[in-house]
Amino acid sequence: MGQKVHPVGFRLGISKDWQAKWYADRNYTELLQEDLKIRKAIASKYSADDVARVEIERAATQVTVTVYTARPGIVIGRGGQRVDEMRGILEKVAGKRVRLNIMEVARPEQDAYLVARSIAQQIQRRISHRRAMKQAISRAMESGAQGIKVTCSGRLTGSEYSRKETLFKGRVPLHTLRADIDYGLAVSHTTLGCTGVKVWVYKGDIIPESEKRRKETPLVAPTVEREGVDGEVKIEDEVRVEAGAEVEEVRVEGEAKIGVEVGVGEETKAAEKPKAAEKPKAAEKPKAAEKPKATEKPKATEKPKATEKPKAAEKPKAAEKPKAKKKADSVVDEGN
Repeated sequence: MGQKVHPVGFRLGISKDWQAKWYADRNYTELLQEDLKIRKAIASKYSADDVARVEIERAATQVTVTVYTARPGIVIGRGGQRVDEMRGILEKVAGKRVRLNIMEVARPEQDAYLVARSIAQQIQRRISHRRAMKQAISRAMESGAQGIKVTCSGRLTGSEYSRKETLFKGRVPLHTLRADIDYGLAVSHTTLGCTGVKVWVYKGDIIPESEKRRKETPLVAPTVEREGVDGEVKIEDEVRVEAGAEVEEVRVEGEAKIGVEVGVGEETKAAEKPKAAEKPKAAEKPKAAEKPKATEKPKATEKPKATEKPKAAEKPKAAEKPKAKKKADSVVDEGN
């Protein structure tokens, strides 16, 4: 289906918008012919290289024409001279007041019609179609495109038989409706016949606003109702509780946080404080502080053996000389 349906028409109302915005009941054919004349007048006034696309929007008495171009300076002219001329031509064609807007294409390397038109011009100047296709693909990928596919069909290189060649790079999901795919078709008129150029450019996915909101909204756990406490608990607290290491302490901290945020009465705070303060397990550090074994160095300092010199100092035996005195007394007695 992606190969047989126009990529822009396939995505209208989903990821693409209409190039003509108006509604009519009876004079629909007249307004349609008027749109075709406006587009033809713009194409004849400006070259096909300058204009990427034209959008038409109708009100009751006014027609708004928006021209998208890669070179706004050439389209506008000096002091807006060419814009005034173009506005006069369109008012004659439409028979109404016309408001002309000129918009610049930010990245012409990613615009499918401009890429196809440049390849067709190079083929018309007798440049190799394969070389032109490769250059266009490399420029598009360098400018930020996620994928591009280029197809050329006709009497390529002047051969007698027509053939088709396709080159691509990246990914081009034609079946994905949210994919932002730009499609362009251009024709190169050569002396040997017409050569068609088709270009598909994939710029990324267009995410709807509902999915963006889902991604942006933070995930919050359901509300927890306790006696005197009504609040919300963040998922971080639940994950910590499920971890399992210190279940009771984490729950107590969660209750204390909820009490502070919600503004519970003084009685409930007074009742909850002992639970939050009960952390004997975390505060019990006497085991780590008990270092008596490391400080017990009495064995190393006990040097009583070296200091025990009372035995050497005991000289009462040497001082005991009463026996000598007795001998003297005996000698004295003998003399007597």
